[in-house]
Amino acid sequence: METIKSKTETYLHDVLSNRSAPRLIDPNRNDGDEALLNQIGYKQELRRHYSTFETFGIAFSIMSLLPSIASILPILLESGLLGCWLSWLISSIFILSVGFGLSFLGSSIPTSGGLYYYTNYYSPDSIRVPLSFFIGCANSLGLIAGACGINYGFAVQVLSAVSIQQDGKFEVTDAKCYGVFAASVISTVIVASLATKQSAKLQAVSVYLNVFLVMLFVIAVPIGYSRNHNFNSRELIFSDLTNYRDWPIGWSVCLSLLGAVWVIGAFDSVIHCSEECKSPQRSTPIGILGSIGLCGVLGLIIVTIIVLCVKDGDVGRLLESSSGSCMAQIIYDALGKKWCVAFMSLIALGQYFMSASITIVEARMIWSFNRDCQGFIAEYLKFVDPKLRVPVRSTIFAGVITLLIGLLVLIGPAGSNALFSLGICSNSLAFLVPILLVLLPYGRKKFIPGPFWFYNPLSYGIMATAVAWLLFVIMMCLFPDNKKVDKETMNYTVVINVGTWILSLLYYFIYGYKIYKGPKSNLDDIEFLDGTSVDLVVELFEQKELSK
Repeated sequence: METIKSKTETYLHDVLSNRSAPRLIDPNRNDGDEALLNQIGYKQELRRHYSTFETFGIAFSIMSLLPSIASILPILLESGLLGCWLSWLISSIFILSVGFGLSFLGSSIPTSGGLYYYTNYYSPDSIRVPLSFFIGCANSLGLIAGACGINYGFAVQVLSAVSIQQDGKFEVTDAKCYGVFAASVISTVIVASLATKQSAKLQAVSVYLNVFLVMLFVIAVPIGYSRNHNFNSRELIFSDLTNYRDWPIGWSVCLSLLGAVWVIGAFDSVIHCSEECKSPQRSTPIGILGSIGLCGVLGLIIVTIIVLCVKDGDVGRLLESSSGSCMAQIIYDALGKKWCVAFMSLIALGQYFMSASITIVEARMIWSFNRDCQGFIAEYLKFVDPKLRVPVRSTIFAGVITLLIGLLVLIGPAGSNALFSLGICSNSLAFLVPILLVLLPYGRKKFIPGPFWFYNPLSYGIMATAVAWLLFVIMMCLFPDNKKVDKETMNYTVVINVGTWILSLLYYFIYGYKIYKGPKSNLDDIEFLDGTSVDLVVELFEQKELSK
């Protein structure tokens, strides 16, 4: 027994001591974007084409407000009209605190690795490598699951438009849904493999399209609805807590919070694209907070119009709509068949742009993670096309994994619902850990704020609020939608997320420690070897200035 214990201790010591030397980074002492990236430990491999507006567009286009709300509207409405409205308002406020937390981190160390890099940097030596590997896997899963949910939403919008056009005679099946899903994934992989300059322009186009959709909805739906129906009264809206789940109404409202969490999510995408952004220390906070704030306000306006225009206040009728989309039924009631089909087509287009944007982001995450790994697979995936300066192989790999996870659609409603909660749960965990580490003594001692920072008590208080909110969100994600659980109502998030988390840690301790030792420098200059201190970096810059 003692022999086994001794061998186990020796093995764990060997695994945990197999780590690269941490770098010392001072975000306030650098000679420009590329110099700061060198200080972080990486050379400039991707082109910096994203302006501040286009950086904002990355997150805003992934959130793609109206198409996203159309995808998760049943989650909001299952706690009644008041539950729908309140859940959006409450979630928006707390999500903003998470945005502030990530903005503080992204302004300090802007790198595509983002959350797993921060986890490694702010963790104690004894746990930093396995913990950062774990967060890298969780963040990758969260982004891929987010892409699954977005492409599934696109499929639903397309098939709903077809169903309405054919007066309900077209049967929407799981197989047809997956077929449209797969076509969307494959085509967006091609779009995401374009050069960075074209991808940056795509973000701008997506922003304009999404703003147009919101304005069209806000203007057209209320006008059209008022011509044939009366708006729901304030008394009805603020008293309707009709519960369409078999949980108590209080918990049902809490579960509806997840709707806004999914819509106003993936804002870490700005950090993952920071190595392609101009002035990332400034543009990262603007991109994150600007997208969250704008989506929160505009989303509240959209949700207000929705609860006003639910015909006769009958939410059950929407949830059982033959079109398969609550949003399609609301637009149909307000504008009629012809305009509904046109509107849903535009919403599907917005959803498609959303899919293209998140494909770009998940590819950057996979590329940056493999940049810090060793082995055949890592060497293959971290390759950057020398002509396009885009990680094309990582983009294709992301598409393949998205197609595989998307097979959950074939299970039925339970599987498709899991696509949404999968992304929320893994991304929330990936957001939580680095923010929490900065609040703890070891991380706080190492943390040097970047240009975006408030005075200490306020900033740390915001980050503590974000941690509490993220813990609550993770707990909600693991609950089934109803008390009675069978194969039709099972929350597959528990199986896939927790299973992936456990397997990623097992893989690390069995083999992963051999190929991942934490973020490692890929710079060629001898001055930039792993562990180079800030003083040496500053000294190098001074020498370069003198030699000019």
